[in-house]
Amino acid sequence: MSDQITGTTAADIADSVRSLRDRGILRVGAVLPPVRELAATLGVNRNTAVAAYRQLAQAGLVVSRGRAGTVVAGLESVAQEGYAPDTVLRDIGTGNPDPRLIPDPAPALMTIASRPVLYGEPVIDRGLEEWSRQWISSDLRADDFRITVTSGAVDAVERLLAQALMRDDAVALEDPCFLASIHTVRLGGYRAVPVPVDGEGMTVDGLRAALDAGVRAIICTPRAQNPTGASLTATRAAELRAILADHPYVLIIEDDHFSMLSQRPYESLIGAEHRRFALVRSVSKFLGPDMCLAIAATDAETAERLAMRLSPGTTWVSHLLQRLALTQLTDETVRTEVAAAAAHYAERNASFVERLRAHGIDATESDGLSLWVELSQPARTVADRLMRRGWLARTGDDFALDERAEPSHHLRLTVHDLSDADAETLVADLVAAGR
Repeated sequence: MSDQITGTTAADIADSVRSLRDRGILRVGAVLPPVRELAATLGVNRNTAVAAYRQLAQAGLVVSRGRAGTVVAGLESVAQEGYAPDTVLRDIGTGNPDPRLIPDPAPALMTIASRPVLYGEPVIDRGLEEWSRQWISSDLRADDFRITVTSGAVDAVERLLAQALMRDDAVALEDPCFLASIHTVRLGGYRAVPVPVDGEGMTVDGLRAALDAGVRAIICTPRAQNPTGASLTATRAAELRAILADHPYVLIIEDDHFSMLSQRPYESLIGAEHRRFALVRSVSKFLGPDMCLAIAATDAETAERLAMRLSPGTTWVSHLLQRLALTQLTDETVRTEVAAAAAHYAERNASFVERLRAHGIDATESDGLSLWVELSQPARTVADRLMRRGWLARTGDDFALDERAEPSHHLRLTVHDLSDADAETLVADLVAAGR
């Protein structure tokens, strides 16, 4: 295969692969040569081959499958969060917040008009920066941190990885894992190293093994881990920080997506002396997914690198959006509505867990918008049977890092918006489908 790829620059190599793909010589699923092999065949520096593969990955033409290599991407859909398209079934796998519990932005919109912001001005609204610093300072052990505003948490993670890593660098991901993190790592051409998650968060042995495997970044969800709902306990967080003390330059990215809605205290992997870190908090779960804004608190060097990718006139976050977020975040009425939403999600999920237990399904209360339900039967079998009863569920297979893993026995269910009657019906159908 490598003898058909030509070029001496990254752009030429990428164009060659693109041409082979367009002509049908490289078909969907074809495995490209390893970077070292390609570099040796073409007589180029390894970094040139790395850059070529990165260009192809960013264009969506190839995806990294870790040890399975880099393969030619097809047009097949990638699992995504949200409502499933074109279905008449009751979708209980969305992971969405309840739109009725998202505060109305109309009152805030009436107050945010101000002078225009022009090219060359600071990219972060000063008021939002000050508020964010106060919001985050009590949760970060690091005294010296900078605030950056990005277009949501996924955008923050993509930029953080891009400024710190090269293609084929290893990234530790929770397993099972948030869908967007899986997609971001694969598209960037990084190598995902799974770290198992249990009821207390990332496992100690799993993180130790990932560090031994040479990971340069870690993506962790300290609360309401998606899909399991697990949150770091104080004991587990301390054990993980002790291991990370010997790896101060590994980039730790904490995605605290459920922050204001969480029923759990914030625990962190980031120690006081850790040198590369980012605590990311988006507003999408409580102010709405269309509020594409996240706050990233990072060490100074990481902030400087992020700033290079958020320059005025290109990719900064609209100041109108920043002012809207600040106005809502500082409004007592909105804060009260967010607190009420948090209580609602917790109560509805707890109520559903009690129903499951009453019907003989062992379930554990967790934090987040969804529940992670363990089954005796393979999840796909149960999901197929639920479809015949009018429900569309999401299986744990979507969240597995290893596509060759054993079939999942978990369903992730979003049930907080079900009526009591619908919840009873779903539990009865789950029992029947699991027989």
